[in-house]
Amino acid sequence: MDIGVLLSGSGMYAALSRASREGVLQGVREVNADPRLDVSFRVIERDPEGRLDRYAPLCREILQVSEARHIFGCITSASRKEVIPELERFDGILWYPVPYEGFEASERVAYMHSCPNQHLLPLLDWALPTLGARTYLVGSNYIWGWEMAQIARERVAAADGQVLGDRYLAIGDTDLDHIIEDIRALKPDFILNSLIGDSSYAFLARLSELKRAPEFAHRLTVLSCNFTECEIGAAGDAAEGLISAGPWFEPDGGTGGSFHEMARQSVHELALLLHGRPGAEGLALAEVLNAAMRAGHAPRLDPAHLHARQPAIIARLESGRFHEIKRLPALRADPYLTHRSQTSHGGSMLKVVS
Repeated sequence: MDIGVLLSGSGMYAALSRASREGVLQGVREVNADPRLDVSFRVIERDPEGRLDRYAPLCREILQVSEARHIFGCITSASRKEVIPELERFDGILWYPVPYEGFEASERVAYMHSCPNQHLLPLLDWALPTLGARTYLVGSNYIWGWEMAQIARERVAAADGQVLGDRYLAIGDTDLDHIIEDIRALKPDFILNSLIGDSSYAFLARLSELKRAPEFAHRLTVLSCNFTECEIGAAGDAAEGLISAGPWFEPDGGTGGSFHEMARQSVHELALLLHGRPGAEGLALAEVLNAAMRAGHAPRLDPAHLHARQPAIIARLESGRFHEIKRLPALRADPYLTHRSQTSHGGSMLKVVS
């Protein structure tokens, strides 16, 4: 059967896209070589080149010119939101294998990576008593950065901490003088970095220069929920010491990270859901999940909101690889943070996508 791939080979976050793409293609090779499965996949691929305006038309093209109903792709939340109307019009499903900010539950999206109760909240709950409660927030100026900062502000306040600064950059912007000077003056205990792509690499490079000053010894620890092994090459030595949270880190020092692994697992999950169910690729995803559960299969995705259970792992980058600090067992996703003990977040400016 046809499946779509909608990932960028170029642009400001190409390292993330390439890791996800290689994960999808590896998963396809593994599924097609598995004699136990009665499904095989043929890839229909389009490259948006990192341009937001290309995602919707290319998603539409895949759904119109092929028999694909399941598409693997998108990196940013902005691109994911661009394609959802096309999925609704043309009866498609997006497998989204990267971390995101929560506050969405589309019946057309399989959220296969982590959301904030599986990455950001465990990370802050470790950091606040360990590093200190004076934090600085910096992020890309779109949905991911905004929502991560909103949740972090409320978590820090609940711990009687202080947010010293909250700054945003346009995606790809590397003009950082004002932010670096702010950090120099404020001397936070840690920095939550929600920048993506080139902006993040430039920020880490400038911060590594600042760390050489005597007054910053053993300070300026950077936290992230989206930096993985696939970006170490782009960031270089400047990323050393960064602490990241996610569902999976390379056990042998590989370079794909969770973007690669969750994409690979997404292909396998779809294959398992379709195995023994002819025609199921055209059904609503929740319907397929419920049928699988009745048949005794335990799918990763929750049929109520289509988010995957994920462990929460905290790891520090040292000598070019991540070393685990703490691990929580697989957590059920809570995309709207409805458990009031998790955060006082009382709502989001983002609408429910359905």
